[in-house]
Amino acid sequence: MAGDSLFGVHGAALEVRSQRMGVLASNIANASTPGFKAKDIDFKAALASMTSGTPDSGAIDAATKYRVPTQTSMDGNTVELSAEQTAFAENAVQYQTTLAFLNGRIGQLTRALRGE
Repeated sequence: MAGDSLFGVHGAALEVRSQRMGVLASNIANASTPGFKAKDIDFKAALASMTSGTPDSGAIDAATKYRVPTQTSMDGNTVELSAEQTAFAENAVQYQTTLAFLNGRIGQLTRALRGE
């Protein structure tokens, strides 16, 4: 993956977390859609694939799975709103943490290039 020498695994992690945020948001948005099947991205599997050379979209697609609900809905919808909201919040915090690390790294590189 391009940029690995500068950002290590963190660039790929940010991409996976971003994609996961979209999947979780879709689950939340479709909480009352009959027959909607909730999905999630296995972060560890997607990150491992991306860092081993699988293109971003292929790694994320392969790691995206349907979520197994703990309680089945009468209309076939598998979204469990409280679980989705919790997963979204946790992922958002992890995204912000990764982004803060990358911003710090970019700041270091900028200072190094300026000779500060």
